[in-house]
Amino acid sequence: MAASPEQFRGQARLPRCASPLSYDLRLRPDLAACAFSGSAAVAVAVSAPTRFLVLNAAELAVDGSSDLVPSEVVQFEEDEIVVIGFGQDLPIGEGVLKMDFTGTLNDQMRGFYRSKYEYKGESRNMAVTQFEAADARRCFPCWDEPAFKAKFKLTLEVPSELVALSNMPVIKETVHGPLKTVYYEESPLMSTYLVAIVVGLFDYIEGSTLEGTKVRVYTQVGKSNQGKFALDVAVKSLDLFKDYFATPYPLPKLDMVAIPDFAAGAMENYGLVTYRETALLYDELLSSASNKQQVAITVAHELAHQWFGNLVTMEWWTHLWLNEGFASWVSYLAVEALFPEWNNWTQFLDETTSGLRLDALAESHPIEVDINHASEIDAIFDSISYDKGASVIRMLQSYLGAERFQKALASYIKKYAYSNAKTEDLWAVLEEESGEPVKDLMTTWTKQQGYPVIYAKLDGHDLHLEQAQFLSDGSSGPGLWIVPITSCCGSYDAQKKFLLKDKTDKVHIDLTASQNAGGEKGENCWIKLNVDQTGFYRVKYDDGLAAGLEKAIKANKLSLMDKIGIVEDSYSLSVARKQTLTSLLRLLNAYRNESDYTVLSHVCLGIDKISVDATPELSRDIKQLLINLLLSAAKTLGWDPKEGESHLDVMLRSLLLIALVKLGHDETINEGVRRFHIFIKDRKTNILPPDTRKASYLAVMRTVTTSCRAGYDALLKIYRETAEAQEKSRILGSLSSCLDKDIVLEALNFMLTDEVRNQDAFYVLGGISLEGREVAWAWLKENWDHVLKTWPSSSLISDFVKSTVSRFTTEEKAAEVSEFFAGKTKPSFERALKQSLERVRISARWIESIRSEPNLAQTVNELLQHDM
Repeated sequence: MAASPEQFRGQARLPRCASPLSYDLRLRPDLAACAFSGSAAVAVAVSAPTRFLVLNAAELAVDGSSDLVPSEVVQFEEDEIVVIGFGQDLPIGEGVLKMDFTGTLNDQMRGFYRSKYEYKGESRNMAVTQFEAADARRCFPCWDEPAFKAKFKLTLEVPSELVALSNMPVIKETVHGPLKTVYYEESPLMSTYLVAIVVGLFDYIEGSTLEGTKVRVYTQVGKSNQGKFALDVAVKSLDLFKDYFATPYPLPKLDMVAIPDFAAGAMENYGLVTYRETALLYDELLSSASNKQQVAITVAHELAHQWFGNLVTMEWWTHLWLNEGFASWVSYLAVEALFPEWNNWTQFLDETTSGLRLDALAESHPIEVDINHASEIDAIFDSISYDKGASVIRMLQSYLGAERFQKALASYIKKYAYSNAKTEDLWAVLEEESGEPVKDLMTTWTKQQGYPVIYAKLDGHDLHLEQAQFLSDGSSGPGLWIVPITSCCGSYDAQKKFLLKDKTDKVHIDLTASQNAGGEKGENCWIKLNVDQTGFYRVKYDDGLAAGLEKAIKANKLSLMDKIGIVEDSYSLSVARKQTLTSLLRLLNAYRNESDYTVLSHVCLGIDKISVDATPELSRDIKQLLINLLLSAAKTLGWDPKEGESHLDVMLRSLLLIALVKLGHDETINEGVRRFHIFIKDRKTNILPPDTRKASYLAVMRTVTTSCRAGYDALLKIYRETAEAQEKSRILGSLSSCLDKDIVLEALNFMLTDEVRNQDAFYVLGGISLEGREVAWAWLKENWDHVLKTWPSSSLISDFVKSTVSRFTTEEKAAEVSEFFAGKTKPSFERALKQSLERVRISARWIESIRSEPNLAQTVNELLQHDM
């Protein structure tokens, strides 16, 4: 028998000898004093002899009692646990543990926190919860791990004029003068991280699903019309997911709430989903097309979680990717069904790209990560869990076929409803339903980090394939994958698919069959691997195959996704020094008549940034080359929206204009500035609709200097006068893009004032120009202690590190950064720092390699002549 509470310290997980069955919680938030008090009665099942109950609690004062009187209550703050000890072993079976507790309504956007809002000109607090990953313990003592599912019955005591929401519908309210007590229905079995409470002043609009489930969107008073679009998407998504998962929505209602201060984009709390305002609100007059798309994707993502995550929950945070990767993938599936004209899967490639770029670092991590302490969880909410997770699911669905995949998912949801599952459980169901070796195949993608590059070489009718782990630093890792290879030859009609299980293999290519299928003959025949980029890997073609693809691009024979994939792979192979920048520029030249520049805009900006440091003498010419590539499409689209144009054209206009401004194209910059001047005199003018504002604001900031700062001040004035979160974020992302270092410094200091919400700092950080990187780094060093205290959560503090460090390109700077952080590193940003330093070193090596390319200047010159 254990003698002391000390034995429970330093453990990754809580002991399993007792678990909660239900919580009866009563909470009293005091919005004026920014504090709360509460009581809990927890029905506990004791399953093995113990005289201790061990729960999680953090930043709470806890007092415990139970059917038996405890002999001690000990809190270990660094372990975030409370140990309740008894004189003798607890009887096996059920008992009730009662606790009283008090805490602070903090301003850190986690646990039970306060968010500021304006009502009739005065500032007020609302009370909000954000418990994922491990912060329910900051609101009430609990078994704060996903596998300890229990039922929750809540009671809130709040000011009587306020709206009080929780996961379940209200049973009754009783009013006692200035206060009211609100009682909620008991929830089904659920994990602690999904419990939610919101208390404040709101308007709402409502709709209902075909089954009659009531859906509401709550907004700040006066903004409810901006919730209409999200409400429409939500109602349709619930109907769609009910059919897709073959399981009804599990709760009696769904509320979605816009919160002014919110660390993430949104949170899928069961039946009460919370969002930052930019992710839920959409206004025809004030929001851009990309805002609209973001709202649709975010709403679909959070509602997918009501099944995948909430009804069936990961057993432990190692399997977080099951929640996030899946919800990301299925949100595109839903939005594609609701808005087919948006061409959504093409835009999914942005997710795949960001997963591929992060996973090409030695400092990446596998999709499944061992988590040994609550402080490590936040760091895995990254592009691997979300984007790589979603991409490998797309790859598997594409390999198994949509119908088989959907049937298997429905079985999985039914089998594990109201309980917990591990990654292997999903593979087992998919394998059983499909008869394919899903577990062996997928384990290679989730348990080891990285992904392969496939080297393709044609020898007569044999296509030789070889895989090697792809790393951006040019080295090759030891990884080996089972790769679902797809290929087409000369035409999309004749596609092949097979599994590459070994390091090398060869495939017989029937060139004549492809010609009979209406494909290209002879030397014009092209072969494309990874058709439509459904696989999570890169391809390096031999010279002959690459030349064939270049011809196919010029002749417009390839799908949009394949055109994007070829450029993306080429760019990354160039970064890793597997091919030259010279050959990448030649490839880009094949895209000169491309009308859809989603293909090129981010690759162009990457080339521009590296050339500034690598070949300053050529940088102007390279900029011009890139401008020439984008210009004809930009001219076709122009600045003004056209009657009846597609959503994609609207998005593209904004992408192109922003890219041209960043490349320093004078004509675009001057036009942006001209329109801005008209706009500041008359905000109702239609000369600067939301979609082109960001380009115009960036253009203005390129002309601002310390001695000529009217543009900066004008943008600040708009920022201060607007109530719209999306407009504020557009301005914040522009202020720091100035070429004048002193203005960049001013923008960074503005970010520290009360005028900018802590959640919005990343907009300012993301906008920093190459010219501003030195001053931003000096600023971060000077303000580091303050930043660490103000932004304690992992995702936000990581933004500071990534945004300031990753922009550098020399070994010396990497050494200086390492030296500064020596002894200052914390788990919350350690991974972000290592990845940022690796990126700096990769850029330094790429630069060295670019400088030694013999034909670069000559090629740039030739291509420019060609454009004249």
